[in-house]
Amino acid sequence: MMLSVEELNDRLIDLAFAEDIGDGDHTTLCCIPADAMGESKLLIKEEGVLAGVEIAKEVFHRFDPTMEVEVYAGDGTLVHPGDIVMSVKGRVQSLLQTERLMLNIMQRMSGIATMTRKYQQALVDAGTKTRVLDTRKTTPGMRMLEKEAVKIGGGMNHRIGLFDMILLKDNHIDFCGGVHNAISRAKQYCKERGKDLKIECEVRNFKELEEALAEGCDRIMFDNFTPEETRRAVEMVAGRAETESSGGITFDTMIPYAKAGVDFISFGALTHSVKGLDMSFKAAGSDKLEIKKSHTHTL
Repeated sequence: MMLSVEELNDRLIDLAFAEDIGDGDHTTLCCIPADAMGESKLLIKEEGVLAGVEIAKEVFHRFDPTMEVEVYAGDGTLVHPGDIVMSVKGRVQSLLQTERLMLNIMQRMSGIATMTRKYQQALVDAGTKTRVLDTRKTTPGMRMLEKEAVKIGGGMNHRIGLFDMILLKDNHIDFCGGVHNAISRAKQYCKERGKDLKIECEVRNFKELEEALAEGCDRIMFDNFTPEETRRAVEMVAGRAETESSGGITFDTMIPYAKAGVDFISFGALTHSVKGLDMSFKAAGSDKLEIKKSHTHTL
């Protein structure tokens, strides 16, 4: 059964509250009266790209519909230390019980958006047209949010899951008996089932590349090619398919691949090795809260 993005996010929020609160937030319940009202503000502590604002609003409203959220900076905004990007008013118990889930989501999404922007901007500054792609190396249950963060940072989603694109990787090819068999079976599968899916094929050498070009597919992935091999491969493809470089490419090594002319470079690190953006949720009036709402700007 296919679930919508909204349904998946709702399930994630419910599970996250269940694992965090359990049978009650006893720290909050023991010292905060049920009728106490207050306000907290989201404080940015390092420069980056803001992401997760919309899902944060859903976290607050799903837990307590009476909470009032005022947003000063939306997803995609470049933020700086000291910026206040959101204020939330409501029951103090609700503010305290939603704080960690909201921060966990926003810090991770903002970290991904920030890293993606860094990669994509470097490719642009190098004078290339290569686009940054993510992978399926995501946190279980958080894929939709993490892939949304990649888009907010200026990157592109490779595919959401196993259902929205055919990607014939090394193991598929080896089990099928070669590139020719893998691509031909993929085309037959789509025809028989009326599926309009893009077909991408990974190639590990120039022999497999020649087979992929002979059989025809939408995109060809060059796996662990050198920049020099990538340039030669792009010339062989000659626009007959989209091209992608993958396999151990990092921020420090990506420019030669992009200059070789590939359309895309995929980076698992965007979602599996990212550092969260530092931010905190402080009670209004806290001596650690310095309100600065004027110098945020949208990318």
